[in-house]
Amino acid sequence: MFVAESVLGGSTDPDTLHQLGALEFYQVWVAREYWRLLTSLFLHYGLFHLLFNLYALFIVGPGLERAIGSIRFAICYLLAGLGSGIGVCFLRFYGLNSAEHLVGASGCVMGLVGVWAGLLLRHRHTPMAGRRLKNILVIVAVQTAFDLSTPQISMAAHLSGLITGLLLGLIFA
Repeated sequence: MFVAESVLGGSTDPDTLHQLGALEFYQVWVAREYWRLLTSLFLHYGLFHLLFNLYALFIVGPGLERAIGSIRFAICYLLAGLGSGIGVCFLRFYGLNSAEHLVGASGCVMGLVGVWAGLLLRHRHTPMAGRRLKNILVIVAVQTAFDLSTPQISMAAHLSGLITGLLLGLIFA
């Protein structure tokens, strides 16, 4: 999709991202283009955004995939992304978020962090669970600080993905 973005007008061009399915509150809530909840997960705003999400997925993904299996991993990834988008839209509807144009997989990635947390909470008696939960808290704290210091990043998307993932982790545990 990044190649398509680049060829069709640029990965930072709002019109290109709109045409390819960026998450836009009005388009989802009023025009009922619910498909944008899914398509926006595969679009990225620039090469750095794509590389950052790929790196985060590389760090979080392999261990979690081994722990829950490839099919559950894919389900959690997509559901966390959808939960992220739905959360952003609900927060926007209630005036708690001002996001207009969102793209990226970071809600999915934060969802995977939440899945890890849910699994560890359900199995907190296992060796190293407490230490790993503390590591997850550090990841969430760093991400939150980064979100607060970078206005173009959607904390709502990250937290919605994280909460969705946490619930999925508790279910799949």
